[in-house]
Amino acid sequence: MKSNLTLVLTLICFAAFAQENDNISWWNPANNSFSVIEGQAWPEEIARPYSRLPERAEKDVSDAIWNLSKKSAGLMIRFRSNASEIKVRYGTTNKNNGEKVFELNHMPATGVSGVDLYAIDADGNELWCAGKRSFGDTCQYDFATLNPNDTYHKQGREYRLYLPLYNEVSWLEIGTDSAAIFTPLATRKEKPIVIYGTSIAQGACASRPGMAWTSILGRKMDRPLINLGFSGNGRLDAPIIGLMTEIDAKVWVLDCLPNLIPDAWERSGIYKAEDLKQRIISSIKALRSKNANTPILVVEHAGYTQSLISENRKEQFETANKVQKEAFMQLKSEGIQNLYYLTKEEINLGIDDMVDGTHPTDLGMQHYAEAYENKLRTILKEPKGVFSTTIPVTQYREPGNYDWETRHNELLEISKSDTPKSVILANSIVHYWGGIPRANMAREENSWEKSFTPAGLRNYAYGWDRIENVIWRVYHGELDGFDAENILVMIGTNNIHLNSNEEIVAGLKMLIDAIKERQPKANIRLMGLLPRRDYEERIVNLNVSIAALAGDSNVSYADLGKGFIQVDGKIKENLFSDGLHPNEQGYLILRKGIKPLLGLK
Repeated sequence: MKSNLTLVLTLICFAAFAQENDNISWWNPANNSFSVIEGQAWPEEIARPYSRLPERAEKDVSDAIWNLSKKSAGLMIRFRSNASEIKVRYGTTNKNNGEKVFELNHMPATGVSGVDLYAIDADGNELWCAGKRSFGDTCQYDFATLNPNDTYHKQGREYRLYLPLYNEVSWLEIGTDSAAIFTPLATRKEKPIVIYGTSIAQGACASRPGMAWTSILGRKMDRPLINLGFSGNGRLDAPIIGLMTEIDAKVWVLDCLPNLIPDAWERSGIYKAEDLKQRIISSIKALRSKNANTPILVVEHAGYTQSLISENRKEQFETANKVQKEAFMQLKSEGIQNLYYLTKEEINLGIDDMVDGTHPTDLGMQHYAEAYENKLRTILKEPKGVFSTTIPVTQYREPGNYDWETRHNELLEISKSDTPKSVILANSIVHYWGGIPRANMAREENSWEKSFTPAGLRNYAYGWDRIENVIWRVYHGELDGFDAENILVMIGTNNIHLNSNEEIVAGLKMLIDAIKERQPKANIRLMGLLPRRDYEERIVNLNVSIAALAGDSNVSYADLGKGFIQVDGKIKENLFSDGLHPNEQGYLILRKGIKPLLGLK
């Protein structure tokens, strides 16, 4: 009787498990038709799906580096979904005496062997997803009770899955309800930040992969990042430097001094300070020989918390920093350009920033990332402010009509082969007027095609865009690689319900500064906002401030809204389709105002 009951319960459990699995669709990123594993600089040359170095490197690098390169530190997978539950299952390879190992004595399993899931909402805000986990022959994470949608639509959010920092992933699958939307996202084509470093760069001792300072920095800068951190083996080795020269990087970072202190010199093939100096110099010159313009950031040893009680440890990092600073100054005196330095003081670690006196806690990782962000924003000329209008972010508010990321990539590609003579940065008012790239709808395409396409005006407007979204687009290459004659800017109406006039003007100032930095030859025209129903008086006052900003910024100002206003100050309803977007007659009036700005009759 007891055995029969056990059999029945087993069958019930099996049936329930089978039914659950029947409702889950599993996706294997390694088998996707296009590249989705971000953080690999050589995706076509990887022997294992989640390794970091190309297979050909095995013969050139040390066994230690080769084995460490199999660890998935810095790898990240993006996808979109509106699922309320996301499952991840995967296998790992770390073993000790034949038994699987998931943690280190100073670092938890969640960081060594775990995954980490972040979401990006429709307004570009970063959200962290908590998940239940188990580690075994198959590691499993269950991110349940997710709130998958924002208020704008039901198409879900972008997700970013960070992979283990100190374990090798042998296989991995992501599961969602079969009825849910699930869309793999291709690896971003932007130039990556490339970081060559030690265990600290690899991720020791973050509590989870998303808390490694490299992961934090990638999110802060919103750029692809290549993590070449090798625990105990970040020594400016020539083979790794050679591989770095193959990467078309946004910036190269050299943060290897923690593995190049005097106590480590002999096992690194260094026997005196001059040898270290020459290794630093030769590494930087090798990078510079391949690209004269890519910035190179050289980073000091951030120090040890135990230096307060150990003079030897203090002397170790101070010696390494002194030698590196001498090498840096020598290269600067020789005329090496785009070479930058991040000091120990700028990193500014405190006694609570370390797990063991050497490796950062999560707090230390945050401090590392903040120091790097401050330096890189200065180097790349990508400042951010305190208002939401001055913090560059993406958006995903109108997926039914267009995909924001796809339009961004299309503009970058089109501009490579067909550089625009003039561009206009705006929102849906202009996006759905006409022009290239073509939108799913065009409200008055004939007037655009007749006047603006022959004049070389490119439509750089995006539906629902706010000022901070346009700043992101400018920072991420939309005005790079060509010299425009005219740049027209009409943006901010979508900020009105969220931001004060002061905040809107602050965002426009940052935007104009960013445009001038990237298009110094262009004639920039800052335009006032068009009037809209229920906001007429405020927009009049706001445009006075925008006009003043144009004067202070030494750019031209144009107000094209006067023809849309009645004597009583209200909009002319017969020129609008909805109180915001012009109708056909309204676009003809708008065209009449824009033509002189482009020198057209």
